[in-house]
Amino acid sequence: MTIRRAMPDFHTQDMEASRDFYGALGFEEVMNQGWIMTLGSPANPTAQISFMTHDKTAPVVPDVSVEVEDVDAVHAALRASGAEIVHPLQDEEWGVRRFFVRDPDGRVVNVLSHR
Repeated sequence: MTIRRAMPDFHTQDMEASRDFYGALGFEEVMNQGWIMTLGSPANPTAQISFMTHDKTAPVVPDVSVEVEDVDAVHAALRASGAEIVHPLQDEEWGVRRFFVRDPDGRVVNVLSHR
C-alpha cells in the first residue's frame, strides 16, 4: 500500500487566526471550503496542515488525514483487522473517496484517495 501524504487535522474555532499564525511559519493557504482550510509549504507541496470547524459529512473532526493510493484496499485491510470504522467508505462531492477509522489510542484517521 502506497502512502502519498499524511497531514494533521486541527479543530479550530477561528480559521483566520490559524491561517495568520501558521502563515508566520511560512505556510500558505492552498484550499479553503469554509469548513476546512489547508495550508501548505510553497517549497514542499506535500507538507500540509488542515484546520476544520467541523466535518461536512462525518460525525467527528479527524485527528490526521492519510492519502493513500488505493483507499478501497486499505479499507478492506482495516475492516479485516477488526478496526473500528467511524465514518463509512464513500465518495465525497469535493473529489475524494474516504473513510474514518479509529486507531488503537482512540485517534480518528481520515483515510482518502483523490478520485
